[in-house]
Amino acid sequence: MADRIALDLPDGRVLDVQVSGPEDGVPFVWHHGTPGCSYQSGDKARKLAEHGLRYVSYSRAGAAGSTRNKGRTVADIAADVEAIADHLGADKILTGGGSGGGPHALATGAGLPDRVLAVLAVCCVKPFAGQEESFLDGMGADNVEEFTLALQGEEALLPFLQKDREGIIEADAAGVIKTLDSLLPDVDRKVLTAEVGEDVIRNLQGGVQELYGWMDDDLAFTKHWGFELSDIRVPTYLWQGTEDLMVPFHHGEWLAENIPGVVPHLEPGEGHLSIVVASFGRMLDELVPHLPR
Repeated sequence: MADRIALDLPDGRVLDVQVSGPEDGVPFVWHHGTPGCSYQSGDKARKLAEHGLRYVSYSRAGAAGSTRNKGRTVADIAADVEAIADHLGADKILTGGGSGGGPHALATGAGLPDRVLAVLAVCCVKPFAGQEESFLDGMGADNVEEFTLALQGEEALLPFLQKDREGIIEADAAGVIKTLDSLLPDVDRKVLTAEVGEDVIRNLQGGVQELYGWMDDDLAFTKHWGFELSDIRVPTYLWQGTEDLMVPFHHGEWLAENIPGVVPHLEPGEGHLSIVVASFGRMLDELVPHLPR
């Protein structure tokens, strides 16, 4: 069972945080996707414990249990993660994120170079700024509509998210497939087994209890992230599947060419969900050599 913390932040906000695993383990701070929350999946919990790491998750500002930080940039997450590390008494951490969490993991590495040992970015969107013409290419229809509305601002985007929320909030694993229909290649549909489907839907449902976290992520992705990829000076590992319809493969290819010193894994045949199911243990295998000896 994870310990749940309502963490008071220096700016007066509260951050919903969950912590599990070995108390003497180096914290691995996981940045959830968009939408998402602090929910801890069973598979990640097991594999992190096997690697001796402490599983730390949180709900981004505006998601369930976390105070909104209106107008936030992607880079702002570094201060929140620093507060988490301070609370845990951790001088060093590992960090990783999937999908919409990927940019936030990169931002943490860029913003806390003396604290972050290594960064894992999985199915990570590339920056919109400077990539406007190609950003939406290859995305499923729902994501194209969502980001098109995000470019128009909060008032245009919110009704779309409210409508999508209805399909998520009461769904089961089968309902996830229906709700995400345009975003799921066959390889992702196949991994939505009982446990994986339960983890996906519980994370999504927590992420849509309040819509500001989801909305503010989308708005942050469509403007400058608040840092440059060239600012990243810590070891970084990138994973992306060729069949991904949520974050198309060319996003991973572009990031692989533009993150300094990145180790890319551009995986043929993998999708947005399947790549984590198949390879999360291998991802951690690359990170643990960076732990203090």
